[in-house]
Amino acid sequence: MYQVVWFKRDLRTVAHRALAEAALRGPIVPLYILEPALWQQPDVSARHWRVLKPCLHDLDATLAASGVRLLIRQGDAVPVLTALRQQIGPFTLWSHEETGTLWTYARDRAVLSWCRAEGIAWHELPQTGVVRRLRSRAGWADAWDRRMAEALPLPPVLLPHGLSLTSDPLPDTLGTPLGPAHGTGEQPGDRATALKLLESFAQRRAARYAKGLSSPLTATQACSRLSPALALGTLSMPEAVQRLRRAQADWANSPLPAAERRAMTLGLKACLSRLAWHCHFIQKLEDEPDIEVRCLHPAFEGVRGHDPARMTAWAAGETGIPFVDACMRALVATGWINFRMRAMLASFAAYQLWQDWRAPAQHLARCFIDYEPGIHYPQVQMQSGTTGINTLRIYNPVKQGMDHDPEGVFIRKWLPELAALPTPLLHEPWKAETPLLRAAGVRLDGSYPRPIVDHEAAARFARDTLWRLRRGEAFRTTAAAVVEKHGSRKDRRPRTRVASGGAQRDLFEGT
Repeated sequence: MYQVVWFKRDLRTVAHRALAEAALRGPIVPLYILEPALWQQPDVSARHWRVLKPCLHDLDATLAASGVRLLIRQGDAVPVLTALRQQIGPFTLWSHEETGTLWTYARDRAVLSWCRAEGIAWHELPQTGVVRRLRSRAGWADAWDRRMAEALPLPPVLLPHGLSLTSDPLPDTLGTPLGPAHGTGEQPGDRATALKLLESFAQRRAARYAKGLSSPLTATQACSRLSPALALGTLSMPEAVQRLRRAQADWANSPLPAAERRAMTLGLKACLSRLAWHCHFIQKLEDEPDIEVRCLHPAFEGVRGHDPARMTAWAAGETGIPFVDACMRALVATGWINFRMRAMLASFAAYQLWQDWRAPAQHLARCFIDYEPGIHYPQVQMQSGTTGINTLRIYNPVKQGMDHDPEGVFIRKWLPELAALPTPLLHEPWKAETPLLRAAGVRLDGSYPRPIVDHEAAARFARDTLWRLRRGEAFRTTAAAVVEKHGSRKDRRPRTRVASGGAQRDLFEGT
């Protein structure tokens, strides 16, 4: 019987458990379904296709070297699988367990119903530390460690299927465009790039990670930059964890100077911690898929509104707050910015602009080349204060700029219209006298907007409003239920661990 391996966000042949298991049982038909309806969703953009398409070509080339080709079919999953069954007869279906959006969840449920009706066995295997049908978070960190330590499957020997199957052509573009000038600096997501990044991080770049991940000036090089490959599955989570753990051991026993050893081991430990947090957050969406569209704590439903003018200004990097605008323009142009700046952008939209978190979440998803729904929606909710279990994290965007871009290098790069301003006023141009603005070629509400809100007053209003909502026994009772379902359990042993549900932590998307 033929073994159909349905590739989704696992675009590799190495450390691919479903492919390895299927290859032991018969000839392989590798399948990728290009679903037009998926590319019409509001969280998807043409940027995602630009990064994905070369990875499909690479996967096809790798498979071809083993004697099989990637079969690409365009359409909804159930009709595609029905047509394939008519072509080749009965088959066994293999894939990884995907934690995606509500759209992919509904798609998978439809495929499962079809498989049952047709008598098709569908084997879904895990590829991260996320546990399907998890009953309790107790012991989750132990289970994550065990999964990450499992031996990686060997590269499979693929039996050619000998069928005459033709692929549908890949389109040039898919998804909503971000704009004609965008996308020139996007990081590739292919496996070869990921392996080079993993090695350079394990061998030297980790030394800058702990101190360099918070600033957009240093994060580009200090961060691992593995998140696009993890989101696409061109690199597997266990591969990354095992390589970094080996590097930890190597550096702990290295004869190099103590300061260099300490910097590397600290950076590797911090990165491994974020890899655990990566799965911890995806587990939340796995356990409760509708938090993509529903506030984790219901007390926050309907509290904020939607102001199209404010949203447009925020999404375009035209809020009049230079550091916010520089971060947004950098993100829109390249598809990547470090985690702290992502958190600040989400926080600014939710608190200072008082926007419901759902629209900003979709814009950011369209921008991120490493968009991972399981991280994205729980994180946007956490940064917007709608979980009910996390302390409100309201960033002061001016202070963030002064802390992480003190000389204004980043602002000047992305906001050239402000480049001639003296550094002390670059973060707050609205405080400059008119003659100084004129001398710098800056005209507020002309070449650069005035702030669309008083960020300090808006932050006070948001803080007071939300803390009032958090009072009362009913709020605390619901919050306790959220912690029980989604909070991890503390573990005091020396290990990579995920802290308690109420803790604030950065995570691996964007780091």
